[in-house]
Amino acid sequence: MNLYPVNAGNFKLDGGAMFGVVPKSLWMRTNPADEHNMISMAMRCLLIEDGEKLILVDNGMGNKQSEKFFGFYYMYGDDSIDSSLSKHGFNRDDITDVFLSHLHFDHCGGSIEWNDDKSEYRPAFKNAKYWSNELHWKWASVPNVREKASFLKENISPIEESGQLNYVPTPDENSDYTVNVLDCMKLLFVNGHTEAMMLPHLSYKDKTVVFVADLLPTHGHIPIPYVMGYDTRPLLTIGEKQKFLQKAADEEYVLFFEHDPDVECCTVQHTEKGVRIKDKFTLNDL
Repeated sequence: MNLYPVNAGNFKLDGGAMFGVVPKSLWMRTNPADEHNMISMAMRCLLIEDGEKLILVDNGMGNKQSEKFFGFYYMYGDDSIDSSLSKHGFNRDDITDVFLSHLHFDHCGGSIEWNDDKSEYRPAFKNAKYWSNELHWKWASVPNVREKASFLKENISPIEESGQLNYVPTPDENSDYTVNVLDCMKLLFVNGHTEAMMLPHLSYKDKTVVFVADLLPTHGHIPIPYVMGYDTRPLLTIGEKQKFLQKAADEEYVLFFEHDPDVECCTVQHTEKGVRIKDKFTLNDL
């Protein structure tokens, strides 16, 4: 197996929204804001080369939204799915599977694109199976008022209409995990950010690499109370973070950050202040 970071672009979000009740004087230490209180965010996807499979975990915002839409998010930089795949010797037609941690637009918007004359939508990865889970798909397809602006119909319905949608099994009531998904990962299901978000766990170079998605958007979110205002159930997120970070420290997990603009990976350790960051590095350093 080989793992590659794939940057789908960079954008900015309001720092206060990203850290909820945590004072700006604290979160600014790890995530400095600009004059508009916006902090930098990456859309760092994960490419998994496993035998004949080439699996892309998440795919950013895509490029089909309006200029007005993108104007809200201060897009910057030259990175894209295509340029990042090319750096590793691949293109989007090589992708066999698109795995979606959840269906918020900054994670799945690249799944769907316009056709050549912009008359209809089509899958952006024509040869791929798309993977979600039934619980989250139902949640996103009929969104609640709080998440309606994040679950965009044009990102979701065309996947199902294409016939390329597949569901991974959800855990039974005695477990938070499913195993042997796509033959290379097990999944942790968490529900505080949104219903049934999935965090892939991969065995890689004698380490467990975890794609932490929006449970831990950046390394600045490692302290337990540092929870996003976007989370639907923040108290549940706190419990999920505590449980996950205890295990991550005990078992020396490698955390792969999707949204951190500067830190690609880290390990964590137990300290007197709780679980805190230990080492920062890239996948290439493993």
